Amino acid sequence: LPDTRLTYIADREGDLYELFVEAPCPEQGADWLVRAQHQERLLTDGRTLRAALDAQKALTEITFERPPAKGRRARTVTQQIRVARVSLKAPRRPDRTLPTVTVTAVLATDVDPPADEDPLDWLLLTNLPVETPEQAIEILSWYLCRWQVELFFKILKSGCQIEELQLERRARLEPAIAFYLIIAWRVLFLTQLGRDCPELPCDVVFDEAEWKAVYLVTQRQPPPEQPPPLDTMVRMVATLGGFLNRKGDGFPGSKTLWIGLQRAADFVLALEAQRSVSGTYG
Repeated sequence: LPDTRLTYIADREGDLYELFVEAPCPEQGADWLVRAQHQERLLTDGRTLRAALDAQKALTEITFERPPAKGRRARTVTQQIRVARVSLKAPRRPDRTLPTVTVTAVLATDVDPPADEDPLDWLLLTNLPVETPEQAIEILSWYLCRWQVELFFKILKSGCQIEELQLERRARLEPAIAFYLIIAWRVLFLTQLGRDCPELPCDVVFDEAEWKAVYLVTQRQPPPEQPPPLDTMVRMVATLGGFLNRKGDGFPGSKTLWIGLQRAADFVLALEAQRSVSGTYG
């Protein structure tokens, strides 16, 4: 891909020494950023990875909003970032000898976590140089995107079920995947936009036929002249997918949204058929 920068991002299951050996520099493939699973692994100088980072001065700080989850309230997180260039001691393998690998280690530590929560600390490893505060913040920003990437592919595989496509030819499979990529993007976009911009009118992302059909079915009354707020409409759509919308339920997730959007499309077709007969929503 010309003019495209590829970066492999993985959580702790990607902390594999062989990966670091096979992809030491961008010229040989994609860049990589992995969350370390083994913080106490030894370095060639005898120190542990975590001790080497704890000895560094903070390079900069990053602040972001952590969304609520089951049993956890939303909060603003501030992390201090420490960086060190380290050489990892190669682990023993029975069938081969692995070389020493030098990587960039980035430690982000929660500055002031609540007393009833575990601190949000991350230790990341990458092949990329991190020498400035801007580079450190960029690395952390990439890692923060990891969950959204995983959620996107969860929607694509579990919601759109692209792995169940029974298309044998590439010429047919590629257009189908491209179509479902758009659908998965829309579900994820609605999930994020509804949380970040709840007061927007819902017609910024819903067609008039869509939001009016959802309103009519969920509220059992004629739709208003003005489109409801986006937060209200997203919750209505999610109730069609099983979201209960109770006081303590928080914001609906992607699963209830993708089921709700499927049902909403059926309601739009039904109302269009009804209007062709009677010319009214009644």
